[in-house]
Amino acid sequence: MTNTAAADRIWLQSYPPNTPADIAPLAHQSVAALIEDSFQRYANHSAFTCMGKTITYAEMEQLSARIGAWLQSLGLEKGDRVALMLPNVLQMPVAMAAVLRAGYAVVNVNPLYTPRELEHQLKDSGAKAIIILENFAVTLEQVIANTNVKHVCVATMGDLLGLKGHLVNFVVRKVKKMVPAWSLPGHVSFKSALSAGEGKTLKPGNSQPEDVAFLQYTGGTTGVSKGATLTNSNVLSNAAQNDLWLAAAFLRKAKPEKPLVYVCALPLYHIFALTVNALMGMAQGAHNILIPNPRDIPGFVKELGKYEFNVFPGLNTLFNAMLNNEEFQKLNFKPLLLTLGGGMAVQRPVAERWKEMTGCVISEGYGLSETSPVATANRFDADEFSGTIGLPLPSTYIDIRDEDGNALPLGEVGEICIKGPQVMTGYWNRPDETANVMSADGYFRSGDMGFMDERGYTKIVDRKKDMILVSGFNVYPNEVEEVAVEHPGITEAAAVAMPDEHSGEAVKLFVVRKDPSLTEEDVKAHCAKGLTNYKRPKTIIFKDDLPKTNVGKILRRELRD
Repeated sequence: MTNTAAADRIWLQSYPPNTPADIAPLAHQSVAALIEDSFQRYANHSAFTCMGKTITYAEMEQLSARIGAWLQSLGLEKGDRVALMLPNVLQMPVAMAAVLRAGYAVVNVNPLYTPRELEHQLKDSGAKAIIILENFAVTLEQVIANTNVKHVCVATMGDLLGLKGHLVNFVVRKVKKMVPAWSLPGHVSFKSALSAGEGKTLKPGNSQPEDVAFLQYTGGTTGVSKGATLTNSNVLSNAAQNDLWLAAAFLRKAKPEKPLVYVCALPLYHIFALTVNALMGMAQGAHNILIPNPRDIPGFVKELGKYEFNVFPGLNTLFNAMLNNEEFQKLNFKPLLLTLGGGMAVQRPVAERWKEMTGCVISEGYGLSETSPVATANRFDADEFSGTIGLPLPSTYIDIRDEDGNALPLGEVGEICIKGPQVMTGYWNRPDETANVMSADGYFRSGDMGFMDERGYTKIVDRKKDMILVSGFNVYPNEVEEVAVEHPGITEAAAVAMPDEHSGEAVKLFVVRKDPSLTEEDVKAHCAKGLTNYKRPKTIIFKDDLPKTNVGKILRRELRD
């Protein structure tokens, strides 16, 4: 049953002038074709800058062709998965372009994963090769024997930084001691892979629209990390949708003569930056400023001071940290055309301060790994922060449904369901999990609860899932609980969200002890071994028992309240 709002697409009345209701047929067969088109079209433009070193689109073309040819020489077959475990360094966009151009699928891996988390993702995806930064090689060393990975390429921070690279590597290894000792017999260095690929020709990958481009791992209601299967068509559709939406930004401020400059502080392995910075940026011939460590706010602000930046994608925690930095307040915000908020809810006080300081409204959008990611966004020509997640993008349908899948009238709260060409084909090798989230009529059930108003704007009010959202990253209580109860002194554990001024939410863990001498520090130290930083409990509460349903299911909501 379809909501009349979805049937009539009532949101179209609120669209910016001249914005079409639907995207045109896609101009490219594959993400690789889009990227290659940009390499030719914008050859002399700056593509990516990191730590003061810039590479042009022409250099991107050459470097990615060499890595791609090297990958092909390993005997990988079309569609094989290649894992990338890299932060925002120049090798990341180069490697991503290389994997796609060679006809393989990218598996994005958070570099801060623990061995347990990495092993699951490599095994589940069946990745046969990995390109990893040496800082994290020790993690791979501990699990590689349990995976299908046969080929390992290890990069260093300084690989693509020219002469300065030697100094950077010395500081990273010897001064800051950021590279724990590791051993991966048979690995190839990134520079050796570049040399090996230099004499070879990159054969066309011939990827088709329905071929997998990215496996984007996300939790789910079950808490086991699953790969959202994103095809070339899914990702290209979202880039096209965003491109149409972007046009409204230039209704208020003229588009600059020079190529747009994007700030890329969010990690490229995260779906938000992947689509908005890397793919949309490259499609426009834009210049992305890569920030390897956005947590170093003073360093980040110093870097921003060198550029006239136009587009700033970020999340609430990042905007807040920037606003509280005195040097940030002195920057030149005249060129800033667009601030995009995503990953987590943008708080009104932060949005108001941002507008006051930069003169730019934060345009909040919404989406998930499963939707490549953008499903809705606020108008980019808006005068004020709306406090909603905006309107469905072109070719996107939003329907608000009840527990039984029936459409609800405007203004009533139900589950936000999404349909469009950017919605994944399903979870990798998990037909059961796919069936749980996809409706018979092709809508993806988001797990977020909200309502649509008469203008077609949607507001999120709650989450159906018990998911915890830490700085834009999903944390699933089951995963935290599973790790916690592996401790011999813990009988039971329940993880819930608690408000946090820095990260929006943080993990609070309720623990029933077997061992009365168990301390908060013991529990935190144990969790640190199995969970990456943002998933670790910030607060531990010891209890004699946990509230449960009559079938014995822990009532997390009761603990949260």
